[in-house]
Amino acid sequence: MILALAGGVGGARLANGLAAILPPEQLMIVVNTGDDFEHLGLLVCPDLDTVCYTLAGINNPAQGWGIEGESWAFMDALGRLGGDTWFSLGDRDLATHITRTGMLGQNSLSRITAHLASSLGIAHRIAPMSDDRVRSIVNTDEGELAFQHYFVRRRAEPRFRTIRFDGIEVAKPSPALLQALDDPALEAIILCPSNPVLSIAPILALPSIRARLDARKVPVVAVSPFIGGKAVKGPAAKIMAEIDVAPTAAGLADYYGGVLDGIVVDRVDAGDDVASAKLYVTDTLMRGRDDQRRLAAETLAFARTIG
Repeated sequence: MILALAGGVGGARLANGLAAILPPEQLMIVVNTGDDFEHLGLLVCPDLDTVCYTLAGINNPAQGWGIEGESWAFMDALGRLGGDTWFSLGDRDLATHITRTGMLGQNSLSRITAHLASSLGIAHRIAPMSDDRVRSIVNTDEGELAFQHYFVRRRAEPRFRTIRFDGIEVAKPSPALLQALDDPALEAIILCPSNPVLSIAPILALPSIRARLDARKVPVVAVSPFIGGKAVKGPAAKIMAEIDVAPTAAGLADYYGGVLDGIVVDRVDAGDDVASAKLYVTDTLMRGRDDQRRLAAETLAFARTIG
């Protein structure tokens, strides 16, 4: 069994590759919820939705998020009424948020996510990192900003200083995450090529998770989100530079603080020197589903050589 920790577009793409080569009972995908937020009275879970839409095969491949062929009648009407339009909600995407919010009163986020995934025809298991409320707050040179205000409204332009995860101290890891970590059949833990600071760090910050990883008996392998010192998508490289961590394999190993046993890097980064983890060099750019499957297969094979 493989546990994949994911968030964002890169994480969703590798998770999709893993789902293409592993049967449902052999894969657990746990997704960051630090970027969840309440908007227009609805609970929006961007990372969970991106993973679900990608595995369902309905995501917009060009932009990585949202639904392909989406319509925007709701946003057009909202704008005419003078509503808040800085965060785009497509018409079909809106149905996801309405369904989730309507189910919240009597259901956990895990149960809601399972329902949404099943409704989209997804056989593989997708779970939030926690059923409790955790919100990422970014400290910038302009002051504190709620995550989506930093990431979407301000386009990650303010200088990043630190991040805190409001509610993390009392949040419990989701049952799926704990069960996967305790599963005797667990072979490896894969950190998908997600933003290390914004997507993976919230999961690792959950109570007991870091200690469980430190005591692990299986390899932890990260797929680097960087190619030649640049992020494939998003502000990961900018953020790493602003916290004085190099956007390289060595920087990734340092940021994760000894958790990694192996790192998958792109061929242009073959010269990276990492003392604390083994490197596997391949083409890490996922242009389509074939690349997703190939990279997932190579990552698993690499992890098994370490284990």
